Amino acid sequence: MGDFEWYLDFVQRDYKPSESDVLVLFRVEPAPGFSFEEAAGRVASESSVGTWTTLEIDIDWSRIRRLMARAYRLEPPYVLVAYPEELFEEGSIPQFLSSVAGNIFGMKALRALRLVDFRLSPSLRDSFPGPLYGKRVRDLLGVKGRPILATVPKPKVGLIPDETYRVSVEALIGGIDLIKDDENLTSQKFSVFEKRLKAVMKAIDKAEKETGEKKGFLANVTAPYKEMERRIKLVHDYGNPFVMIDIITVGWSGVQAAREITGELKLAIHAHRAMHATFTRNPRHGITMRAVAKLARLAGVDHIHIGTVVGKLVSPKSEVMAIKRALTARREADGKRKLGQDWGRIKPVLPTSSGGLHAGILPEVIRILGPDILIQVGGGVWGHPDGPRAGAMSVRQSIEATLKGIPLEEYAKTHRELARALEKWGRAKPK
Repeated sequence: MGDFEWYLDFVQRDYKPSESDVLVLFRVEPAPGFSFEEAAGRVASESSVGTWTTLEIDIDWSRIRRLMARAYRLEPPYVLVAYPEELFEEGSIPQFLSSVAGNIFGMKALRALRLVDFRLSPSLRDSFPGPLYGKRVRDLLGVKGRPILATVPKPKVGLIPDETYRVSVEALIGGIDLIKDDENLTSQKFSVFEKRLKAVMKAIDKAEKETGEKKGFLANVTAPYKEMERRIKLVHDYGNPFVMIDIITVGWSGVQAAREITGELKLAIHAHRAMHATFTRNPRHGITMRAVAKLARLAGVDHIHIGTVVGKLVSPKSEVMAIKRALTARREADGKRKLGQDWGRIKPVLPTSSGGLHAGILPEVIRILGPDILIQVGGGVWGHPDGPRAGAMSVRQSIEATLKGIPLEEYAKTHRELARALEKWGRAKPK
């Protein structure tokens, strides 16, 4: 007979976690009529071996007890839960999330629940591939000592392939490294994927010959799996070393499957986080972007959007820096409301900053995040008063000035494109 008190038995304040345990930090708000301890017990119970009543079956209950999750550090509204690693299937993000972010989010005893952070055991961590290149994507482009620069042709959807070719040439010759599809541009009738791929690769060939620089295309292969696989292989056939995937809408199974293919073909994955804010934005409920970023690193993306602090999207500095550390640290210690992780052989990821950027505020982005990042500038290229080539030049000039320690206004005296950008936008932060 299973003689658990099926919730409170899962609260064990004196439990000492082992190195093989998986730890998950939750923020818990009990529903009216429930104590914090009762709510914490339900989280641990429902996400491991528990149910709502005692059971009358003849099984090895000692084994079941060994598999219990244990809520052991209760500091309202936070609770730390330890899970035996045997509860998780190796190399499976879907199963991991079905466990620690599954039914528990729908329990009546909880008014709100947020998965704040997690730490995997060494053996579970090593069951994931991690990035193929990570920060070494710089080697694919030969970019050293400055941020890699990408741009999304604007408007983000609506351009036909010929228009995409013409504007891409301008931005690439102006100094941009990567043309990037945006999250909602895949293979619509006005821009069928293969036709757009062919157009951008033609633009890359022209720009490389004119500038002597390597260029690339973050081609959005997001699609149902079989079509996504076809598009990944098509990108490889065209000689482009990058693909882009909307990792949340594709789903973790799709991301992990894509990583297998891109690994075989030696392609880098640019991860767009479109839709993440549906569950990361509310500070009381959902899953933090830090946790999502760690999952993406395990799955094997090479660069991922983390916010700008100063751009148009919600991105508090503390959150952005926490995400950056989770992506780039080799070994991160525990801290206040975060769980460190020894990443072992898992490579660091290159953080991407995007959303409302222009030449006038890039110095602040670099001051906050450092130069070892990918910067994606959209409107700040395409909205330049003298056109996209000048817009791209203004971005390169802004970065040159910043890395040389020269104020933008001073550098602008001898760099017209930067001067014109500052005339239009100044140091304004988009709202």
